[in-house]
Amino acid sequence: MAKKPKLDAVALAAQQRQNEVQEVNIAFQKGITALRDFIAPSSLEFKPTYFQIGTRYARTYYVYGYPRQIYTGWLSSMINLDEVIDLSMFIYPVESQVVLENLRKKVGQLEAGIQIDNEKGRVRDPGKEAAVQDAEEMRDKLQVGEERFFRFGLYFTVYGDSLDELEFVSHKVESMLGQQLVYSKPATSQQEQGLNSTIPQFTDKLQIRRNFNTGALSTSFPFTSADLSQENGILYGINMHNSGLVIFDRFSLENGNSVVFAKSGAGKSFAVKLEALRSLMFGTEIFIIDPENEYQRMAEAVGGAYVRLSLNSNTRINPFDLPKVVDTEEADNALRSNLITLHGLLRLMMGGAQAQMASTGTGGGAVAPALSPVEEADLDASLIETYAKAGITNDVLTHKSTPPTINDLYDTLLHMGGTGPQLAQRLRKYTTGTFAGIFSQPSNIDINNPMVVFNMRDLEDELRPVAMYIVLNFIWNKTKSDQKRRILIVDEAWQLMKYEDSASFLFSLAKRARKYNLGITTISQDVEDFMGSRMGRAIVANASMQLLLKQSASAVNVLAETFKLTEEEKKRLGQFPVGQGLFFAGQNHVHIQISASPTETGLITTNPAEVQKIQQGEINQPQGNIDLNNRPVAGV
Repeated sequence: MAKKPKLDAVALAAQQRQNEVQEVNIAFQKGITALRDFIAPSSLEFKPTYFQIGTRYARTYYVYGYPRQIYTGWLSSMINLDEVIDLSMFIYPVESQVVLENLRKKVGQLEAGIQIDNEKGRVRDPGKEAAVQDAEEMRDKLQVGEERFFRFGLYFTVYGDSLDELEFVSHKVESMLGQQLVYSKPATSQQEQGLNSTIPQFTDKLQIRRNFNTGALSTSFPFTSADLSQENGILYGINMHNSGLVIFDRFSLENGNSVVFAKSGAGKSFAVKLEALRSLMFGTEIFIIDPENEYQRMAEAVGGAYVRLSLNSNTRINPFDLPKVVDTEEADNALRSNLITLHGLLRLMMGGAQAQMASTGTGGGAVAPALSPVEEADLDASLIETYAKAGITNDVLTHKSTPPTINDLYDTLLHMGGTGPQLAQRLRKYTTGTFAGIFSQPSNIDINNPMVVFNMRDLEDELRPVAMYIVLNFIWNKTKSDQKRRILIVDEAWQLMKYEDSASFLFSLAKRARKYNLGITTISQDVEDFMGSRMGRAIVANASMQLLLKQSASAVNVLAETFKLTEEEKKRLGQFPVGQGLFFAGQNHVHIQISASPTETGLITTNPAEVQKIQQGEINQPQGNIDLNNRPVAGV
């Protein structure tokens, strides 16, 4: 008993030390920055019709009125609006039995009111009759369990950097909803409760609700946002509307054709090369017509074939080659189809297309006259005779014979009557003259590579459209003979659009490409010339996918009219930074940011500063060939 006071003193001392430790911990905790300190605004000031959160102004609305019928996606316009909006939906299920009892009473009241109106000779009230009809329909569906009943609350908060901007955004959102007969009001004197209802803490402080059935409620879910993403496809970039990914398969559309318009330096070639690089990983073969030597580094890195076309190169392409077609119907028409193509090519070579261009005011200088009907007839006869001399007729079995060349056509024209000798003189520069060799001898290239680039930078300006025409026909023949998923990229397509025959040929390819699993990508920076051509407009109309990057002021109006752009899209089209634009896929379009990895950027960039850094070793570039399918790749 004598030791008890000593034990009490020890316990008291221990308790005192524990209290001191707790006080120290509490004081220490007060000095630690918590998560709420990071996310909390610097200040909050509530007014009757708005509130100020930090330096920004905001206003909370509640929706109180809906139309009799509401349609799917009515919220999509608000979700896709390019403004900062916080939106909350509160859904409270209601017991069906309670609703059925209330509806029974309501129907009785309405029918009694209608009967009283009839007895007193009043004009019928369509509103009461519609209410009875809706209530009876709802009772039937609730009774069999086809529908459920809910209480639904919809609130949203809009923001602005100033009161004027807040008023502007508020009016825009109210008007957008009002057009659909959805009415909203500011939460007057309840802005604090409104803020708490729209921040993600699941508290309904406003408690302003409307009755909704399952069908009406399902239309309120914003699943129709500006989203362009598929399970299959390649990554094109980032959706700037919702920070999602634009993953798309262009061959899932009506056709695989695409057009890309942008001013110089806006990133159009970068975007197309990125698409080509990523499409290779899915087994798509790529053909590229490269007028400015922009695709060589990428082609060499992936083990592609690089075909350099110039008067000094050893490359030869014979436009008289016939496609090796398996399909019987196509084989029967192979010679006839190639004769039609050669007609367009020879008009281009002999100056007929230039004369057409000069007559429309798009060309200049002295040009050769267009072909007359007599010359057209003589040319047709000489082409048929030239093939016949080589042993090739409409019989499919003869199509394996060695095809003739332009030299053979020259000899036929020279020794035939009529206008043949004059036509031969106009063709001489391609046989024995300045442009001889490249297209006047048998073909010596064999396209058997997942990526083939035809470089035309070193060709003379006069010869370039002819070369593009011949290469397009060469690729087309290859496509018809061996049908695989392919993409044909025609860079600087405006050069073809200047000439009627070459534009018509490109349009013909665009129309028929889908049948052969080919997608044509047409790139142009000269939008006005391209869209000023009848064939140019037709090519755009036959492209299911379009990419519009930054445009010059003069081109914006042309594109806005063609693609039916909104005023906001039209304004942005001339202000986009490099790599951003409008991505159209069928009826959908989004604001896109083209994004590439550092490795991809090193392969496809054409920015002079970045290219110089790569050459100097300041930016690492992948060494050797990149195997996109994890298989060995042969060197070039």
